[in-house]
Amino acid sequence: MTTTGDALIAITRELGFARAAIVPIEAPRRHALYTSWLADGHAGDMAFLGTPAHTLPRADLRALLATARSLVVVALAYGRQDPSAPPGLVALRGRIARYARGEDYHLVMRDRLVELASRIAAELGVAVASRPCVDSAPILEREWAERGGLGFVAKNTMLIAPGAGSYLVLGELLVDVDLPITAPTALPKPRCGTCRACLDVCPTQAFVDAYALDARRCISYLTIEFHGSIPEELRPAIGTWIFGCDLCQEVCPFNAGAGEPPDAQLQPRSLEHALPDLVALAMKNTNQLRQFMKRSALRRVPRAVLHRNVAVALGNTRDPAARPALDHLLATTSSDLVREHATWALARLGLT
Repeated sequence: MTTTGDALIAITRELGFARAAIVPIEAPRRHALYTSWLADGHAGDMAFLGTPAHTLPRADLRALLATARSLVVVALAYGRQDPSAPPGLVALRGRIARYARGEDYHLVMRDRLVELASRIAAELGVAVASRPCVDSAPILEREWAERGGLGFVAKNTMLIAPGAGSYLVLGELLVDVDLPITAPTALPKPRCGTCRACLDVCPTQAFVDAYALDARRCISYLTIEFHGSIPEELRPAIGTWIFGCDLCQEVCPFNAGAGEPPDAQLQPRSLEHALPDLVALAMKNTNQLRQFMKRSALRRVPRAVLHRNVAVALGNTRDPAARPALDHLLATTSSDLVREHATWALARLGLT
């Protein structure tokens, strides 16, 4: 049984995807850029990205599903607005990247892709072998999203879908059936022009140049992937971000306006999951912290790393009201990492 590309794309819309395309299985065009990025050391401590288990599948999609014959690329939109604190609610607030404020997008995307595979099989009337991929899989997701015509890769290395902007998470579904290709023959043209807003706003100067990010200086890397001692010269520039960063997206002209309606599961669970009370977060015990992070992207960082980030953010508030939380961290932690950053924060507050 056959079906049209429009019918399959309609199914993705029914499942809540903001953008979708069907792409042929072919060699990627950006693999050499990926390997040169690794060779330049821009991956920092993410050495696993250079292992064969990660480089080979990025060069050949069939390393992920040997029988793959088509690739479906999808995008889910997440909210771009900061929630408002209730009037009179005073607190030292941190910031969590917008994509991480709701349900863990890895779980949401994987569940939707599994359902998409089931819907495709039902539409075709045949059994379909599939492999769902989120960004944790070794796949050049922005490469395939651009190839599918979902958008273009911007100077900040993120995918921008005109009309939706860059507040999107990407996913891919490999299937062992021939689907009607909807991807354009030519790649979308970059539309950044002479704009440098994303490059210039970065407080840690993480961009080596347009389209080139040094992860070692990126706030997202430093607060999530890097589990060591944050270089002292970069700590003040982190501000009050405790998980990820949105600065290069916030200044992008393509993110002006309302954008695509955000997926309900990716909306902030609460004010505390968007702009958390740093003092309250520092005071949480192990069980309370586990509940706070449950089924959210924050699960990716160990407790000590989160407390390290909270300590840096408290220091960067420059507010003496941060002292009780920092004293609490020093009194209760068994982590030298947390102790080091809490001591630094107290010094930044001028309280040592």
